[in-house]
Amino acid sequence: MGRADAPITVYEMSDFQCPYCREFALSTMPLLEREYVQAGKVRFVYINLPLSSLHKNAATAAAVALCAARQERFWPMHDLLFRHQQQWAALASPRAYLLALGDSAGLDSARLTQCVASGATAAEVERDAERARRSGATSTPTFYIEGALLEGAAPASVFRAALDSIYRSKTATPPRPPRPR
Repeated sequence: MGRADAPITVYEMSDFQCPYCREFALSTMPLLEREYVQAGKVRFVYINLPLSSLHKNAATAAAVALCAARQERFWPMHDLLFRHQQQWAALASPRAYLLALGDSAGLDSARLTQCVASGATAAEVERDAERARRSGATSTPTFYIEGALLEGAAPASVFRAALDSIYRSKTATPPRPPRPR
């Protein structure tokens, strides 16, 4: 989400079934999107880190989200997965519910169903999780910002402090050397 040439890239390592990730997605992310992403200062990259030992439906939700991404609808599906987490998280088999969310996200239902049924994105979810673990993430949400990890659903004020500081350092005009006399 955001401009590819934004001065700051934030990698969010997250689990669609994690309640703390949900809190970030529904409360903090909209503020950061409005203040930083829309202003062209920050780009967010979502990295799937399903903690399947704790959240039995997280990998399925991640696979559905990546199928939505193939239709350029990742972020609308992201928002719906978190908004409706309490409805699908406890289901023995959430696939039908998750596919129904695809309609609300504006997805081509047949393409989504085919993508999910084929398991086409399962390996991609695992590659995401491996990248997240290599970066040092062991819990969700974890954010990788300019070489540092920020763990947990920190409030917007914590993100603002970090992002404003990084933005100032990256966009500061270097002082001019004195002109010879």
